[in-house]
Amino acid sequence: MRDELGRPFTVLTLSLAQPCLMSEPFPERSHHDLGGLPAGPIPQGEHDYALWEKRVDALMVLLTKPDQELMTVDQLRKGIESLPPDAYDRMSYYERWIYSITQALQHNGVITTTELGQKLEELQRRPASSGEPT
Repeated sequence: MRDELGRPFTVLTLSLAQPCLMSEPFPERSHHDLGGLPAGPIPQGEHDYALWEKRVDALMVLLTKPDQELMTVDQLRKGIESLPPDAYDRMSYYERWIYSITQALQHNGVITTTELGQKLEELQRRPASSGEPT
């Protein structure tokens, strides 16, 4: 079978009457799974968010609205978890989000790589504003 973009995929069906055995065991944990590992103290207080972080959060809310749903929160998680270890460790929380959002929107056909590149070039050509990020 092929999806709407022509990529091949396989549909798996499971019968509850027969046990489903995995051919390979689950990995111990992925690089992004840090739960339970020693990592030092976690700051418990609130902190201010940068304007761009607030915008990324708002963007995600709008993109996942049930009446529009241009992407899903599952796609956000999958994109973040698919980052290679070095990129995952280097990026901040919302940098991972914007990477994943971009990947999902391209996968879903909402934007193309060309459109994204053109918009980034346009933003880089803009003169610096009065302290407010674009």
